Amino acid sequence: MSEPVFGAVQCLSPAGLHRMGYTQWGDPRNPRVLVCVHGLTRVGRDFDRLARALCDRYRVICPDAVGRGRSDWLRDPAHYMLSQYVADMVTLIARLDVEQVAWIGTSMGGLVGIGLSGLAQSPIVRLVLNDVGPRMELSALERIGTYVGQPIRFESLEQATEYNRSIAAGFAMRSDDEWREITASVLKVDGDGYVLHYDPAISVPVRALTPELIAAGEHMLWSLYDVIRCPILLLRGERSDLLTAATAAEMSERGPRARVVTIPGVGHAPMLFDPEQIEIVKAFLLED
Repeated sequence: MSEPVFGAVQCLSPAGLHRMGYTQWGDPRNPRVLVCVHGLTRVGRDFDRLARALCDRYRVICPDAVGRGRSDWLRDPAHYMLSQYVADMVTLIARLDVEQVAWIGTSMGGLVGIGLSGLAQSPIVRLVLNDVGPRMELSALERIGTYVGQPIRFESLEQATEYNRSIAAGFAMRSDDEWREITASVLKVDGDGYVLHYDPAISVPVRALTPELIAAGEHMLWSLYDVIRCPILLLRGERSDLLTAATAAEMSERGPRARVVTIPGVGHAPMLFDPEQIEIVKAFLLED
């Protein structure tokens, strides 16, 4: 299937039920499933190019995490937390009716992958972490906090694209067309203009972070990471300000001993548009 179909699953938060949308590529009967989860302010359509390259081998599922894209917004923004995202993905995998999945997670999606892979009887059998790990640099989190949730409106796609270039230079897209593509996927029409296609309240937990909370979160994530038993590919943007080379090296030496590949000329985070990046991921997922 070269074009996607759209589905949704009903999930539960402490405040009630919500709907999580997803994009599906490939044969819906294929028992080999790949789940691809995006970053904090992004959507599942980030993985369109990767999904096209893999949908002959996998049923590729690209959810919009709650609060983003086609998914509902949570009634209580305090629930935009890792535990909620993990719970939603467990519900999604149950709906897919498979015992095992491969996983690709960019930034926040990688943290969700760590959270789920570190659980006993996890369904994840092969994990790609895209420019994220248990330790994240405070300066990068502060940078992200300066723009996430800001009430901004655009008069045109071009204006939105220039804004996206300014806050996400690390994506290092290769052409103006790629920048427009990666921008259009996270916009929704608002009258005669556009707004970003996510709940501004996803910023509430981000803005509440303190050094103490970050340290506690890091401890929890390392404890989950260290017990993961599946193979891990860790992609790191050479210029990433979120995942340092030292943290990537530590991830290669402890716990599941991630295989680290550095993507040259890219910051946070590689967007898996480049055929060479796609081939790195594909080779890892398909190896025996």
